[in-house]
Amino acid sequence: MSYSSPTSPYRADANGFFGEFGGAALPPFLVEPIAEVATAYAEASQDPDFLEELQALLSKYVGRPSLLYFAENLTRQLGGARVYLKREDLNHTGAHKINHCLGEALLAKRMGKTKVIAETGAGQHGVALATAAALVGLECEIHMGEIDIAKQHPNVVRMELLGAKVIPVSAGGRSLKEAVDSAFAVYAGAPEEYFFAIGSVVGPHPYPSMVRDFQSVVGREARAQILEAEGRLPDVLVAAVGGGSNAMGLFDAFLTDESVRIVGVEPGGEGLHGTRHAATMTLGTPGTLHGMHTRVLQDSDGEPAPVHSIASGLDYPGVGPQHVRLAELGRAQYVSVTDAETLAAFRTLSRVEGIIPALESSHALAHVMQLAPTLPADAIVIANLSGRGDKDVDYVAELIHGE
Repeated sequence: MSYSSPTSPYRADANGFFGEFGGAALPPFLVEPIAEVATAYAEASQDPDFLEELQALLSKYVGRPSLLYFAENLTRQLGGARVYLKREDLNHTGAHKINHCLGEALLAKRMGKTKVIAETGAGQHGVALATAAALVGLECEIHMGEIDIAKQHPNVVRMELLGAKVIPVSAGGRSLKEAVDSAFAVYAGAPEEYFFAIGSVVGPHPYPSMVRDFQSVVGREARAQILEAEGRLPDVLVAAVGGGSNAMGLFDAFLTDESVRIVGVEPGGEGLHGTRHAATMTLGTPGTLHGMHTRVLQDSDGEPAPVHSIASGLDYPGVGPQHVRLAELGRAQYVSVTDAETLAAFRTLSRVEGIIPALESSHALAHVMQLAPTLPADAIVIANLSGRGDKDVDYVAELIHGE
């Protein structure tokens, strides 16, 4: 495993800035603890023993490489481009989150921490971190908004079975943003005990780069797999974007391949005309959130605005700073799909391919279902199927019954 040179225009500088975005905007009492994480990761990322241990777990524990699956039935139904799915839903724990959680847990142990703490939205990061903590022998504490606890009860049970302590968060919108706030507050009180395991390519430096690096295995595998299957690179990559970890995981290995179009798909919720969405890249403005300078959906006072998505893992008012930089450079395009389009994609993949996708991943699928018919039959699209939909079936059943 090797990580790309920081001299790339798509990489952060020494202070964690992707152009004007990123950095580490922290209160004084967190500057030293986060700097220690940055130093520890810089050392670990160059340590062959650390990388070898992580790679061994990814292959022998997670089950990597994950499949790159040609969705023949879906391709036939849509017409147009050949559609491939990167099957992160087949990973142990059911999503891409296990990739970076194992890396963070190993780093926490290397730093001598006894506990890992994190936020979770859909629960997949929480489940993955609880799994990694159990494996390496660390205590685990997960903060989760009350709305998401109600929507994702099976994942709450899984976290508790794995030994994690799940903390309900009742403040504000009672979702992902408030869960991050709550977990950060606990971490700030005892950074000598805790390692904060951020669940996406967000937060202060080094987290956006570190989580991307741990997730980059997705794109490296997909690149090799599509070359073997088709003898050439894809025409388009598509992935859902909330914070943006699964997307950066897929996109990273293709950033210098200018022939490959890159598309991130945001939650348009109930429509961009109102406030019931989480389309940060589309409608956000520059601001500071959770220790990073990025795009933020914010009110007239500069406070993070309430957001909404059918997918708990995407209802976040910010986005990873590298995504902002990619859009600024014109390397990636960001679009949105609605809740209704997402639900339709969820049902279509289930019935046509026998694969029940996560609602987060269904955002990417919804855009693919719009895009593929407009492309020639020899075009290739890869969508990141970032997680499975087991966690969503009860909530989806309620939505369908409501229809």
